Amino acid sequence: MATVNRRTSAKIEGDFVVFIIGMRVNKPWKLHKWLPVFAAMPQMLKELEKHSDSGFLGAEQFINPFKPVLVQYWRSFAHLEAYARDRDAKHWPAWTKFNRRIASNGDVGIWHETYKVAAGEYECIYNNMPVAGLAKASAATDVGEATDSASSRIGAEGASKAEA
Repeated sequence: MATVNRRTSAKIEGDFVVFIIGMRVNKPWKLHKWLPVFAAMPQMLKELEKHSDSGFLGAEQFINPFKPVLVQYWRSFAHLEAYARDRDAKHWPAWTKFNRRIASNGDVGIWHETYKVAAGEYECIYNNMPVAGLAKASAATDVGEATDSASSRIGAEGASKAEA
């Protein structure tokens, strides 16, 4: 079992990208359509974890029946896009296969959101949690008196101890 930490936050140097991607099984009885889509992501993550120069920092997966979501952390949008368009990587054939077999027929939905985060323009807290999220993708730091509120962690002016 993972170690549970009392109160931690994350520290990452420089800009980074948060990429959230998910799928939705619209027709559960069409296992042959949605299972390959679901099975493709773990293979991509294994590939990315093997290549430290890819810019991939880490990921957290959330399994919800028929609607899994994955939050990925990247060093830059250029790294993310380079992987997505690399014809020799696992994403490209999975993407083209999806577009050939499913496209917009309604069997399986896919979606993503991409956020470019400027250095220091983020805030997070993990309370009674193992290292997770951005802290897992970068570095976990202890929360102390100076970083006890959300506004102090994000560097907002007039940070108050009342919020956390």
